[in-house]
Amino acid sequence: MIILGVAVLAYGGAMAAMAYVGATSRPVGPVETTMRLLPSWSGESVLSIPPLGTLTLDTHDSPIQLEVTVDRINQESAAEIVRDPRVLETLEEQIVTDIREGVQATAVKSFVVGTLGATLTTLIVVRRRRATLVAGGVAAVAIAAVFGVAAQTLNPRAIAEPKYSGLLTGAPSLIGNAQDLAENFGAYSQELVRLVTNVTKLYDVTSNLPSYEPSDDVIRLLHVSDLHLGEHAWDVISSVTRQYSVDLIVDSGDITDHGSEAENYFLQRIPSLKVPYVWVRGNHDSMATEQAMRQLPNVVVLDGTVRTVKGIRFLGAGDPRFTPDRSNRDVKRETEAVAAQAIAIARVAEKADPPVDIIVYHSSDGASFLDGKASLILTGDGHKRYTAVLPKGSRLMQQGTTGGAGLRALEKDEPAPIELSVLYINRKTLELEAWDDIALGGLGLTSARIDRHLVEPTEEPMTPSPIPTPTGPLPDTPLPTPTITRTPTPTPEPTSPSPGAPTTPGEGSPAPEGTPESAETVGPGQPGALPAPVGR
Repeated sequence: MIILGVAVLAYGGAMAAMAYVGATSRPVGPVETTMRLLPSWSGESVLSIPPLGTLTLDTHDSPIQLEVTVDRINQESAAEIVRDPRVLETLEEQIVTDIREGVQATAVKSFVVGTLGATLTTLIVVRRRRATLVAGGVAAVAIAAVFGVAAQTLNPRAIAEPKYSGLLTGAPSLIGNAQDLAENFGAYSQELVRLVTNVTKLYDVTSNLPSYEPSDDVIRLLHVSDLHLGEHAWDVISSVTRQYSVDLIVDSGDITDHGSEAENYFLQRIPSLKVPYVWVRGNHDSMATEQAMRQLPNVVVLDGTVRTVKGIRFLGAGDPRFTPDRSNRDVKRETEAVAAQAIAIARVAEKADPPVDIIVYHSSDGASFLDGKASLILTGDGHKRYTAVLPKGSRLMQQGTTGGAGLRALEKDEPAPIELSVLYINRKTLELEAWDDIALGGLGLTSARIDRHLVEPTEEPMTPSPIPTPTGPLPDTPLPTPTITRTPTPTPEPTSPSPGAPTTPGEGSPAPEGTPESAETVGPGQPGALPAPVGR
């Protein structure tokens, strides 16, 4: 029993030392990495590329895991690649050499610190010289045996069957079919160099973003919208939430496509995000969707009252439309309903004490009525991202479609990009300091872009495209349920639009929401005007 206790003690000391002291910093081509060897039930190698995700390879059969984390770009090496593409000719050999030397150096260091860790831990606890020496010797033999088994069972073909997580889930389509790679390793080796080069350029771009270092006094808010049952969106949201240390997520609606109860399965990934999820109903979300959202532990549904989350005072209300059917629309009536709900939200905001920090509403059509009622107005609906400061000082931030428009992406020649933004909000003043716009290629594409924006105090205000003020009595508080409902009805076969039917220029789709045919609007290209929001 005593021997078993000493063995467990030595094992714990060895593993702790390897985990916390055994890491090495090694260059691999143009990037700087950290390598460490950790205990694992299954032998594998894990490459972590923040904030893109991880790549896992089943490389050996030994209870040890190699972890390689890309820390930063070597600016000098990256600049050399950009200046002289001939460097790529020797980059393959350099990368292979760097990896081999890095693993060897990490193994040697892990062996030494693991043995010392087992020895010192036993000495401190047991305080017996003989037991300490035995524990140290056994630890050295055990570590050497584990490393030896890993070397003997090394499987170079494991690179043909990688597992991806986070934003790297698109990597297979970037580097090719796994079977093809196994059969043509030479060609893959060149592709590997290209992948490393692309990652290098990505890090080069992000390292040259406008200078801004978020402090501990910053709240990181992730703004998403219009997921439309895009299952791939959850992996993107999860990865960004983890890599950016996001404090809360705000979803400005249209999480489903038709609002049916069968679609509520899509919501079950939200609790796994493990941060507050502030949500407002969109015009594709039903009351059944809202009830399902209320059942989730980390979801905060905005329903016309002020809610405080992570110190931020939010106000919002559901879209007054439930219109998953995009045909046979009454644009004027829908626009008036959106405006009336926005006016009701504004009236609640005017009475709020302390004042509201952020208003969340699905449609940007009501932005002019919300201007001046909060410093930030977060919307969606248009499937196109834009931001602007409004005449009374509020900043409107309309998010694109984080779900890439769902299956609607197949309706157009070029799929909508997957868009989401990380907002950096000062914890004391609750004012926006900066934000990162993240855009990924839509369905079937593998592009990625990160744009950083700093709040400019001299930014010129822009005027939203005007919409008419609703006639008749208006509610003092937002309506809890939709007033306009248009659900799809089955038809024998699709028909062509009748002559004179309203269409978006160049497309056979209904006219944009918030742009009644009789309303006089300011064109998107004219000075001082925002692009007219396009409802979905």
